Amino acid sequence: MPKAKSAEKQARASERKRLRNQAVKTKIRSGLKAFLQLSKTDAAKAREQGRHVISWMDRAVKNRVIHFNVARRHKSRLMTKLNALAK
Repeated sequence: MPKAKSAEKQARASERKRLRNQAVKTKIRSGLKAFLQLSKTDAAKAREQGRHVISWMDRAVKNRVIHFNVARRHKSRLMTKLNALAK
């Protein structure tokens, strides 16, 4: 347990940030899974879902929730699948 008041405050802030980051990462993972399911059935909805997931990743990178190279890798793979759907 933290001893100083400032350390207690930092621990509370860290916990809030951890929970928020966890929620953002879960949303991105769920979105990617939904995209993969939609890509097997409905190409139009899959494209829409793909745009949403890319937007979520960009926001997560901006807020330093995920590293930009991780987002770049996922976006690249997602775009490869989207381009394959277009054919």
